[in-house]
Amino acid sequence: MELFDVYPLYNVTPVSAKGIVVTDDQGQNYLDFYGGHAVISIGHSHPYYVKRLKDQLDRIGFYSNSVKNPLQEELASKLGKISDCDNYNLFMCNSGAEANENALKMASFHTGKARVIAFKNSFHGRTSAAVAATDNPKINAPINQQQKVTFVPFNDVEAFQEEIEKNDVCCVILEAIQGVGGLDEPSTTFYQKIASLCKEYGVVLIADEVQSGFGRTGKFFGFQHHRIQPDIITMAKGMGNGFPVGGVLIHSDIKASYGLLGTTFGGNHLACVATLAVLEVLEEERLLANAARLEGYVRGLAAEISQVKKVKGRGLMLGLVFDFEVADLRKRLIYNQHLFTGGAKDPFVLRVLPALNITENDLDTFFSALKKELQ
Repeated sequence: MELFDVYPLYNVTPVSAKGIVVTDDQGQNYLDFYGGHAVISIGHSHPYYVKRLKDQLDRIGFYSNSVKNPLQEELASKLGKISDCDNYNLFMCNSGAEANENALKMASFHTGKARVIAFKNSFHGRTSAAVAATDNPKINAPINQQQKVTFVPFNDVEAFQEEIEKNDVCCVILEAIQGVGGLDEPSTTFYQKIASLCKEYGVVLIADEVQSGFGRTGKFFGFQHHRIQPDIITMAKGMGNGFPVGGVLIHSDIKASYGLLGTTFGGNHLACVATLAVLEVLEEERLLANAARLEGYVRGLAAEISQVKKVKGRGLMLGLVFDFEVADLRKRLIYNQHLFTGGAKDPFVLRVLPALNITENDLDTFFSALKKELQ
């Protein structure tokens, strides 16, 4: 049997990692400025995180949601306080796609309607409704096309208002910053207009924080930069620092019939402890403030490189926009400079998504390597 062909793979086999250093099976070290799609939020093998998981494994690693799990209640309480979202209820699942799938389902149940408004260049996952709300025909099968989704451009109030006024919309799903799309972000004016129109027409506003959540933008959630309150918030990647976990925050005004949502693995003991450890490290090490502070440092270093035309994003969710397509540059950074970065749907964007506890020295090393490849 062979593996199903999914991604084109770089010829690197990581076997261990610590902080932002990843070591392959040949003993070569790489600096990780991508974090496996923004997943590694507190660094690889953070000692506190590792200890929490090991200690939990010594007790119990898993039981289903047919019994009480006090760790879920502890997590909901801590998450509510740190994120300033105490007026939401937590549903735990296993991934960002699953979080968005359940959010879309909740919105449709709550409103009794089916049509979704999403945005050009969006990415919300690879499950049925989530992929239908993703603006990428290449990953969309005929069964997904049965979903009713309308895509409108960012910052086009007129196009958005025209769609929502048709009065058949169950929800709007919006990334605070488009990760896969290329680090584009709606304006605060547009975000607030969306929130206002959703309230006016009884439409559920879903904030997809799968990539931008858990402090990556310098605030706990990206939408908080725009001073609005979504009805549902989805999260995943940086939530577990590599442990598969996702979550949906559902405003207390939105109710569901008993049993509408469910999961076998979601919110298991290890998932809860992994997430609690991430929250505790974020708080103890003041990593939201670090992400916000280092954004300015990155922008300053990027301004010294003539081929970088713009820096998009916030905090440590950033895209360097070059005056050439970056696919070959990414390869050279891996094989010549031993540095992991990310690409995007926009071929001119190099994604920089490091752990939130990196330092100025780490960024100096990154930009030094980048300059060598641009000479």
